[in-house]
Amino acid sequence: MKNNTLGLYLHIPFCVRKCAYCDFLSFPADEDVRRAYARALVREIRTAAQKRRDRQVDTIFIGGGTPTCLPADCLDTIMTAVTDAFDVLPGAEVTMEMNPGTDSEGLDRFIFRFINRLSLGLQSMKNEELKDLGRIHSREDFLKTFAHMRRLGVENINVDLMSALPGQSAADWEETLRLTAELQPEHISAYSLIVEEGTPFFTRYENGSLDLPDEDTERAMYRTTASLLAEAGYQRYEISNYAKPGFESRHNSRYWTGEDYLGLGLGASSLCDDTRWRNTTSLETYLDTSMHPESLMRDARVLTVRDRMEEFMFLGLRLTKGVSLEEFAERFGTSLRDIYGSLPDDMIAKGLMAEAEGRLFLTERGIDVSNRVMAEFLL
Repeated sequence: MKNNTLGLYLHIPFCVRKCAYCDFLSFPADEDVRRAYARALVREIRTAAQKRRDRQVDTIFIGGGTPTCLPADCLDTIMTAVTDAFDVLPGAEVTMEMNPGTDSEGLDRFIFRFINRLSLGLQSMKNEELKDLGRIHSREDFLKTFAHMRRLGVENINVDLMSALPGQSAADWEETLRLTAELQPEHISAYSLIVEEGTPFFTRYENGSLDLPDEDTERAMYRTTASLLAEAGYQRYEISNYAKPGFESRHNSRYWTGEDYLGLGLGASSLCDDTRWRNTTSLETYLDTSMHPESLMRDARVLTVRDRMEEFMFLGLRLTKGVSLEEFAERFGTSLRDIYGSLPDDMIAKGLMAEAEGRLFLTERGIDVSNRVMAEFLL
């Protein structure tokens, strides 16, 4: 059974400059627009909370864009509204994304007051790769920010890294991994580059000027990630996420286990009470009508039992611990094998999955072809 807690996602769509690979809902804006957005977000927070007085919030994630592009007093006002309007549990995980070089004295005070987990967007330890990605920071900027956050007392830091970059060798990637692991952040997210349509990288890919690593090099990077981070004391708990024991991302785990979360802000997605929807992506509409959350809703869809079964498998198999047979039966009133027949056993026979202690999970070989395996569980 699902528990009655709720995760909150707050979207801040602003950035200093759009990165060459980024297709997220983000864009530069002047201070007047950013302040107007903060006021609109506070209105949505207060209104949305009125309808969820029975829910206790145990995770909050402030993402973007670059949330630290907002003036610190705006961030303070937003989080004060959250804690006033929602029943936020003591010890709730409160994460904020932050790019190196965007810190300030006012931001320090905000972090000290509200944030207990930071997610730093590094991507690479090599300045030439950062420049090609369009990042606004250098390796040195990151090291200064990381050290400063430690001095501020932040004891839970994630570092985002990206592999398979243009011109990147396996040795380049290994250097980034080693230098990052030496800092001993509590969590490392290591994703490979995906070239998304509509980005400058996609244009370069189309005209043949994007020098991507070949498949063998990318596979070598992938395996190096798991082995090097294991040696450094990190446990892989999700296909692309590694943590020191006890520091797995509680908020992101909601997405993979189908627990409820409410997205607030421009374009934010939600899953509540078996309904998925997203907010409008029109800034003008959002600024005008954020006090009426229903008017912001787009693409609302009540999930069928079949939808929920598919998501339970497709998302749950991203976790290294896999999915629980008992939990499947509790959620859906039938056994997993009654629905999927011999498929799990066929995957086990092929060495792509394994079963132990009442759970089905991907093997190392299965993780290598995870998208193909998980697609098999679409009904």
